[in-house]
Amino acid sequence: MKKNWLFLSILFAFMLVLAACSGGGNGSEKGAETDNKEKSGETEKSGESEGTSDSLLPMEVTNEGDAIQGGTLRVGLVTSSPFQGIFNWELYEDAYDSEILAFASNVLFEQDGNFLVTDKGIAKLDVDVEAKTATVTIQGDYKWSDGTPLTADDLIFPYELIGHPDYTGVRYDDDFKNIVGAEEYHNGKADTISGITKVDDKSIKIQLKKVSPAIYSIGDGLWAYAEPKHQLESIPVKDLLASDAVRKNPVTLGAFKIDKVVNGESVQFVANEHYFKGKPKVDKVVLEVVPPTSIGEALRTGKYDLATSYPTNQYDSIKDLQNLALLGRPELSYSYIGFKLGKYDTTNKVNVFDEKSKMNSIELRQAVAYAMDVEGVAEKFYQGLRERGNSLIPPVFASYYDATLEGYNYDPEKAKELLDKAGFKDVDGDGIREDKDGKKFSIRLASMAGSETDEAIVEYFRQNWKEVGLDVQLTTGRLIEFNAFYDKVQADDPEIDMYQAAWGTGTNPSPKGLYGEGAEFNFSRYVSPELTKLLDAIDSEEAMDQDTRTKAFRSWQEYMSEKAMVVPTFFRTEVIPVNKRVKNYNVEYGNTTELQDIELTADAPIK
Repeated sequence: MKKNWLFLSILFAFMLVLAACSGGGNGSEKGAETDNKEKSGETEKSGESEGTSDSLLPMEVTNEGDAIQGGTLRVGLVTSSPFQGIFNWELYEDAYDSEILAFASNVLFEQDGNFLVTDKGIAKLDVDVEAKTATVTIQGDYKWSDGTPLTADDLIFPYELIGHPDYTGVRYDDDFKNIVGAEEYHNGKADTISGITKVDDKSIKIQLKKVSPAIYSIGDGLWAYAEPKHQLESIPVKDLLASDAVRKNPVTLGAFKIDKVVNGESVQFVANEHYFKGKPKVDKVVLEVVPPTSIGEALRTGKYDLATSYPTNQYDSIKDLQNLALLGRPELSYSYIGFKLGKYDTTNKVNVFDEKSKMNSIELRQAVAYAMDVEGVAEKFYQGLRERGNSLIPPVFASYYDATLEGYNYDPEKAKELLDKAGFKDVDGDGIREDKDGKKFSIRLASMAGSETDEAIVEYFRQNWKEVGLDVQLTTGRLIEFNAFYDKVQADDPEIDMYQAAWGTGTNPSPKGLYGEGAEFNFSRYVSPELTKLLDAIDSEEAMDQDTRTKAFRSWQEYMSEKAMVVPTFFRTEVIPVNKRVKNYNVEYGNTTELQDIELTADAPIK
């Protein structure tokens, strides 16, 4: 009863505040998710909907009606912040730019439902395990959107960009260093990457230090994208980020090409007549930023055909709309709470663990996790579309996910025991624990700004922590805008002790790119010889044996759970609203409707 009252009282308080600020309102808008995510509907055939065993919502919709010629697909990019507008796969940093780039993708490989590379893409992959080489071969005569032929030089160019001494992005990491000669090139000791050679005009060979199963999921240093060397090579690497070739008119291999950009607000695409799978059936795509608080109403009134990353906690507001089909699938992502335990050395590009860091107490971190009523939040705010996460490997990776891992269920008494054991005790009797030296102790939490529901959830967790004697205050005194949040977290802002965020894993389940010693995305900055050994075991040559790799994944998951430097909070089901003028749409992994095949049955979205 106490928990229910706490939920209601916190949410009601925020609703009063917002009503006062906005001068009232009709109360129809609910909260939105704002955590990072790195997608896609209800199968309606003969008036019936059917789901699948792997998703809480159906993955496919088929709508009746004849397709019109051409038309414009309208897409809502759901975010409360302007998009950065970095339209380059080597340089972009967040999921919003990634969602924009998907319409004009330079991806070389296709993957099946198990996220393994197939021979159906622009390029095929041949791996010689014994020789430790990967050969990438262009499988036909393909052209960039400006009509220029795709060549092996365009396959090599992205490696030279990521490895360049002036490269400032986040993708020069431990995986990339697996390429022979990559470090020498990056350190300015060589003019080229010695391990990458051009075999002929359509193929390249990559010499690797080791080959593991990760390479078949585009790991081990293999890069999945081409870049138009003829457009980019004259631009200094240090100037690429600000260039028109990245910001306004990138040349693409994808189904569409960028036509107009309103910075941070919208992108208009037109069909790429040179697309290797055929010119798209719709003429244009218009993608616009729409705030989470507005997307439900925009879908109801027929403003958009599709919405990216629809807020799960707003599912109830659209589930009964007659102009929409609601699709869904398990996300390749998880939400988590992380603890700052060191710094990133930008000179040597490695994470440095600080044993004296404020949150370097396993018992303290475990207590923070046990004190969180994640199950209650999932039930009351997410309509069953989220569940408590027990691992840093999402269940969609069935071969490697450890379902037996207990994780951190809601157990405030256990949290109190751990805090007592660690020496955090309420010395002065005010209900708040002091540190081990008897001094005032407060934890600074960074979390992203969003709707009233997001604020209510954060406030609820703060009350959870207060009930076990922990004083948790918000960094900056309030929730932080998306881009500013990640700037602060990535820069190791000293005002952040812990933070709430999420990771999109991509299709490669290997965690080295997120938690390795050289991974800039390792925001907790925790490193140890044992962690490095566990990560290396997952992507080792021995792990070519499936049982060996599965055991390595499980050992890593157990270690991360015990150390609790990063604790998963939610596994996620993404909700994909689709307007019923979209004729066919499928979001199943390995069988997703391709952009060039999308058709519309009316001139405008159905209201």
